[in-house]
Amino acid sequence: MAGPTKAIRERLKSLEEHLEQENPLLVEVVDGYRQLSKVGYAMGLLAPSESYATQISWWPLISVLGTFSAGKSTFINHYLGYPLQDTGNQAVDDKFTVICYGSDEEVRVLPGLALDADPRFPFYQTSEALERVAPGEGKRIDAYLQLKTCRCEKLKGRIFIDSPGFDADAQRSAILRLTNHIIDLSDLVLVFFDARHPEPGAMSDTLAHLVRDTIDRSDSSKFLYILNQIDTTAREDNPEEVVGAWQRALAREGLTAGRFYCIYNPEAAIPIENEALRRRFEWKRDQDMGEIYSRIEQVSIERAYRIVGNLEKRAQEIEEYYVPRLRELIARWRRNVLQGDALVMLLVLLGMLGVFFADRSLWSNISGAVSSLLDKPWGIVALAAGIGVAGMAVHFSLRHWVANRIVRQLRERLDVEEADRQIRAFRRNTRFWRSIFETEPAGWTTWNRRRLRRIIDRADQFVQKLNDRFTDPSGRKPVGERGDAEAPAGGEGQGPEGEKVVTGEVITSLR
Repeated sequence: MAGPTKAIRERLKSLEEHLEQENPLLVEVVDGYRQLSKVGYAMGLLAPSESYATQISWWPLISVLGTFSAGKSTFINHYLGYPLQDTGNQAVDDKFTVICYGSDEEVRVLPGLALDADPRFPFYQTSEALERVAPGEGKRIDAYLQLKTCRCEKLKGRIFIDSPGFDADAQRSAILRLTNHIIDLSDLVLVFFDARHPEPGAMSDTLAHLVRDTIDRSDSSKFLYILNQIDTTAREDNPEEVVGAWQRALAREGLTAGRFYCIYNPEAAIPIENEALRRRFEWKRDQDMGEIYSRIEQVSIERAYRIVGNLEKRAQEIEEYYVPRLRELIARWRRNVLQGDALVMLLVLLGMLGVFFADRSLWSNISGAVSSLLDKPWGIVALAAGIGVAGMAVHFSLRHWVANRIVRQLRERLDVEEADRQIRAFRRNTRFWRSIFETEPAGWTTWNRRRLRRIIDRADQFVQKLNDRFTDPSGRKPVGERGDAEAPAGGEGQGPEGEKVVTGEVITSLR
């Protein structure tokens, strides 16, 4: 049975050593992913160079997506209190920038290779995935990614990803692939829109990818939709109409509930001469900015729950989706092969009847040769062996041909990564030594079924342990035992200057 490569084993060991210091509870979760990966290897859902533990980020990951000049980099600079990212009204960066803490005083900018070759970062071996989606682009990984390090206390224990401006109409498949990869890995996704462009209807494709394709996800709560640079609407006769236009545009894409934040950077804001209007804008900005900052500070706790939830989700996905899917593919393969066998037998029978009625002399010659062969002691064995070899050759040729046809159909209908996964698992069920009458997928043994059930049960136990750590409904625990150590120094629910935040509001009028 296939297993993980040495590199994967070493990576998981290194991960466990890191988590021992940061969050010991998650060390047990790593073993849960290790057990889950064993099921994946047995069924062919994972290649030896893969692991379910490497398909998620174990470091808190916050991604910042949005349209061109929506203020993404300015927001990051303001949060960090350091001018790390270049800013401007036009697109100033066409790369995904991974930002993490560095011990050096000066900012370091490293090439994409630093991310692609280091398993500790979320873009490990991304060049291989890019090459599958866009041949030739994997070699140009430095054109898509870069790593920046900064000695900023707010970066300790978390990773930010600043994306280039998003325009679905003009994006290459490689950029879309990276964007989807980032969304899948992130614990918090900040989606920025620019209030200076009051015609959101013209951005339907962009909104579809950033909103419509995300709201139905099981982890949709990690998306925050932010209308930035709202101060520019202060000079409008009706500033609420700008907010309303964006809300209607998002509603058309299905986002009819949830938070919609309105902010602007006080350091880059335009002057608002009307004092009452300025106070309303500042109040709204501080309230929404405080909530966003609070979510960022809480991302470590959310990450722990998301990692545990992903373990259960993956286990259920195998049992509820991949096993039935493989059964369906196996049944189709078996049915088509047997139909092919029957067709070949029918053609042979029709050929014999054709010879019998069309050419009696040829039939007599064939009958005589067969009778002569059967008269010999080994004749029956030789004849049976010949028929058996011919039949097996035809049968296994049909098995191979039908399997290849199904593989081609999978490649046409699925994206590259999912197609590779299903094809690898399907191929495991069409190997020559497996009977065509096997109904259960290879690797789906009683032992692995029980293993999956144990993994799901353990995931529930992990959630209970997290609840015990971060909650205390009875209020009996001392303050120091309620997981307060996980909270940031600034305090939950506080804005950038420490003001208390009023939460729970869906949208606030600016007037």
